[in-house]
Amino acid sequence: MGAGVMQNDGGGGRRRKRSRARPMAEINVTPFVDVMLVLLIIFMVAAPLLTVGVPVELPKTAAGALTADQEEPLTVTITAEGAIQIQTTETSRDQLVAKLRAIAAEREGDRVFLRADGAVPYSDVMQIMGALNAGGFSNIGLVTDTGGPALDGTDISGG
Repeated sequence: MGAGVMQNDGGGGRRRKRSRARPMAEINVTPFVDVMLVLLIIFMVAAPLLTVGVPVELPKTAAGALTADQEEPLTVTITAEGAIQIQTTETSRDQLVAKLRAIAAEREGDRVFLRADGAVPYSDVMQIMGALNAGGFSNIGLVTDTGGPALDGTDISGG
């Protein structure tokens, strides 16, 4: 008469399985940080490529750079062939003043940068400066490359 002992696990004879996987209470930020670092590198590489400009051979001077404004600067360029461009849009000489007046009406400041190729005659540069003034821009900055000769005979470029 062997009597066996029956154990009761309190589940009415059914075994209780472990509960299903609970959601994590913490957010894994590692992939987020990885994506942000990749985007940072992409923007650091792409930012210098976003500058507006037309290829011209600027004259070299000993003058330093001007401080930047809050508003994107307006740039007028005179190429070696004599073509005039506002930012990157080519403009004829007879439409220049009208376009400048329209741009000046939309802008807060009256600052404009004039870029002229070194081969452009001085008289042409002065005519465009007069058109800029007539168009409503009285604060005109002439853009040059640094590293040119100074008036005291020294050469800043080192060559």
